Formats: sequence, structure tokens, C-alpha cells
Amino acid sequence: MLIYLICLLILGLPVMTMEFSIGRAARTSPLYMYQKLEKPGHKWGIFGIVSLIGNITLMAFYTVVCGWLIYYFVKFLTGQNQSFGFTQMIQNPSVNVSYLLVTVIVAFLILSFDLQGGLERITKYMMTSLLVLMLVLAVHSLTLSGAAEGMKFYLLPSVDTIREHGLGSLITDAMNQAFFTLSLGIGAMEIFGSYMSDEQTLPGEAVRICILDTFVALMAGAIIFPACFTF
Repeated sequence: MLIYLICLLILGLPVMTMEFSIGRAARTSPLYMYQKLEKPGHKWGIFGIVSLIGNITLMAFYTVVCGWLIYYFVKFLTGQNQSFGFTQMIQNPSVNVSYLLVTVIVAFLILSFDLQGGLERITKYMMTSLLVLMLVLAVHSLTLSGAAEGMKFYLLPSVDTIREHGLGSLITDAMNQAFFTLSLGIGAMEIFGSYMSDEQTLPGEAVRICILDTFVALMAGAIIFPACFTF
């Protein structure tokens, strides 16, 4: 956790600010940003293609996982809480493809209203609801019998862990997590940067995103680890 926070400050924050600046300067899709900004004779435009491939790869992963979440939600609403069956679910092609299709259709409808009119509008309500739900779950987890032991495992540095995994491996894992959690290196932040007005300060926006993202991550840990050590 400590190494992750350091990576967030010395790598995540400046890279996110840089990506915002590219997006705001280009005001176009990541596929064309580097072509638009590159000097004559340079070949930076190829990174637009890399960004496109990266986002398609991510979509192939996230649409399936979102389908699982919708599947779980339907099972919950219909009172089938005791038979979630993750293994059975991922081995059932009809379930995976059906809920993948639902996810793609819903996403397409939301994005058809543009980034601000569709995505921004709906995520304001969804993210607010998620934050409230996570706070409730975190408070509940912290009242469980294994809360103290779970939070100690979660937050206190462990020399044994460093010896077991190696400091280099931990630094690499923390750096990977910092880039993953902030969606860096694939053109996603450039897209949001292209919609930012000139009045917005890019480092300020990056700091706010890092703080909120870290808060959500800490809340997730506060939900999971006390429950693990209790049950």
C-alpha cells in the first residue's frame, strides 16, 4: 500500500497530467491526437493505433465482467442469492454472451448521447450511489469481529511479505496497479482531456482524480479484509 501511494505520486500524477495536456491540445480522438501534434517527419502517429488496440482489448475484458455483474444483480433481484455459482456461470456460453450483449447495447445507448450528455450525466448518479454503498459496507465490515486483524494485514507494512515476494516484485506490482487504477497509457485520459476547458487546471484535476480513486480503493480494502478475516 505504501509503495503504491508513492508510485501514485511520482508516476501516476505526472503521467495523468501529461495525458490531459495531450488531449486538450489535440481536441480529437486518441487515434489522431499524435498525428495532429507531431512535428513534420516524426512518426508519433503510430501510438494512436496502439491506443486503439489497447482500448479494444480492455473493452473485450470489461464488457464480459460487466455482464457478470448484471447477471449477479438479476440473480439477487430474483432471490437466487444462494446459487450465484461463478464457475458454472463462466462455463455457460449462453449466459456470458447474453449478458455481454446487454452490456454492449446499454453502453452504446449511453454513449450515443455523447460523453457529457450521456456518460457524464449517468455516472454522476451511479458513482454517487456507489460511494454511498461502499461507505455503508465499509462501516459494517469495520464492526465485524475480524476487523482489527484484517485492517492490520491490509495497512501495516510487513517485512515478511517483502522477504517472501522481493522488494523489486512489490515495486513492479505497485506501479502496475497505479497505472491500471488510473487508466493510464491507453489513451483514456486523453479522451477526457480533449473535453476539458482552458479554465481547468490539469494538475488540479489530476490530483482530485487521484484522491477520489485512492479513497475508493481504501474503502474497498476496508470492506474486503475485515470480512475475510471474520469469515
